[in-house]
Amino acid sequence: MAGLAMSAHSVPHTKAARQALVRHLIETESVESQNQLAALLEREGLHATQATLSRDLVEIGAIKVRGVDGKLTYATQALLESIEDTGARLNRLCAELLHSAAGSANLTVLRTPEGAAQFLAMAIDSHDDPDLLGTVAGDDTILVIAADPLGGERLATKFLDRASGLHH
Repeated sequence: MAGLAMSAHSVPHTKAARQALVRHLIETESVESQNQLAALLEREGLHATQATLSRDLVEIGAIKVRGVDGKLTYATQALLESIEDTGARLNRLCAELLHSAAGSANLTVLRTPEGAAQFLAMAIDSHDDPDLLGTVAGDDTILVIAADPLGGERLATKFLDRASGLHH
């Protein structure tokens, strides 16, 4: 929803515009309740009753999902597909490019064919995984830093599982 200026002056008071704004808010904010959603809409100059919001959520296909932080938040199908796509892409790239993985302390070293490390590291970084802090890539080696001070070996296993099709 690029280019959507969020102000009461630019959002018409139509069902389609309201639902587009609801979808945008769900995809860009962590919306945990209809009351919170109503407050966000009010901030944008749109008033909606609980019954209207309930219908809107059903019509746009929003569902409650548990995030990595354990909280239930609304999500749209597009948001879920984008999350799933990064996981599926990472699995495919691990299967195609990962030669080996080894872990120690909070570090994991991944080996790839020459020239492939940066490509795989970008896929790892774009997949939101709370178990890792980030990557440093060379030509055929990626250093992955685990969030857990002792999580290096577990991360290595996770990447090997992805390469073998065991991690979904």
